[in-house]
Amino acid sequence: MPIDQQTRQRMSKTGLTALDRDRACPGFVLYCPMGGSGDVYLVNLDGEEVHHWTMPHPPGLYGYLLPNGNLFYGGKIRDDTWDRFPSWKRFKGGVMLEATPAGEIVWEHHDRDHHHDARRTESGGALYLTVEEVPRDLAAKVKGGVPGPDGGAMWADVIVEVDAAGDRVWEWHAAEHLDAETDVITFNDHRAEWSHGNTVVPLPDGRVMFSFRNISTVGIIDKASNEIVWRLGYETLAQQHDPSMLPNGNILIFDNGSHRREEPLPSSRVIEIDPNSNRTVWEYRDRPAYNFFSPYISGARRLGNGNTLITEGMFGRMFQVTPQGEVVWEYINPHFFTDVENLVVNRVFRATHYMPGEIPWL
Repeated sequence: MPIDQQTRQRMSKTGLTALDRDRACPGFVLYCPMGGSGDVYLVNLDGEEVHHWTMPHPPGLYGYLLPNGNLFYGGKIRDDTWDRFPSWKRFKGGVMLEATPAGEIVWEHHDRDHHHDARRTESGGALYLTVEEVPRDLAAKVKGGVPGPDGGAMWADVIVEVDAAGDRVWEWHAAEHLDAETDVITFNDHRAEWSHGNTVVPLPDGRVMFSFRNISTVGIIDKASNEIVWRLGYETLAQQHDPSMLPNGNILIFDNGSHRREEPLPSSRVIEIDPNSNRTVWEYRDRPAYNFFSPYISGARRLGNGNTLITEGMFGRMFQVTPQGEVVWEYINPHFFTDVENLVVNRVFRATHYMPGEIPWL
């Protein structure tokens, strides 16, 4: 038999690889293999599949469950923007939809510029990320990054909110609020993207939280003024993903760490930040640190018992750690697919956890 040439598939265990039933937070984990055609899986603590959706589009880039038990899902549509810039096809979306457990689509919204993230809003619409071209005179002033082979266009994020009918009710243009001098693109990321948003989160009191990977910045916008009222940057972060606000008001962040300031060895960590002081009050790292590293994608969510669910996305690894940093549950995505760049991968953009009783139809 020929030898499997996918290194991770050849050398790694998949499925359930660790379980401390007494200390793991009970419940279910929802995830979507990024390279798949639209499969979404819900697994229990034993790693058993308890539900499976087959969506009509490949992931662009993930889905999560709404309080009513329906799936809110971002899909990838191949259209005339497919080759907009070299990395666009990796994370573009194009459609957001809500589907019942049986897969019936009950709401759908298309936007050719949508990418990465989208969140259903209380009004029945959605808040999501799009891109627009930065004016050439402004783009020339932006510092950092690697020029493309022909100079090329530069793109920045626009955060969009639509109502239940799909009409725009609010939008925020990153290029109007970032600083060309201080919001510097990571030294070896391409200048095709200034901000590279990967997360958008609606918050109470008319606020919105964002994560811009290419400038290592998480921030909060006041929608009434459109001003950034809080931010954390490269002094702490390095190409981060998936910020979420905790009940205590702190912010949990997956800090990828590809090019961390003053640390030459790449490694990832999960940190909890007190936004009043921007001080790190909790941190998870592996020992040695390089055992835990995902240069792109990934996420972290605090669970009901105080544990944290972490997605080491590039390798399809989802695991729980206690507040003391001990691994008490681990599951490796067993589904490998060929992605848009013809690479065989089991990547997972991010995973979400649900307590028993949170899924009304289960």
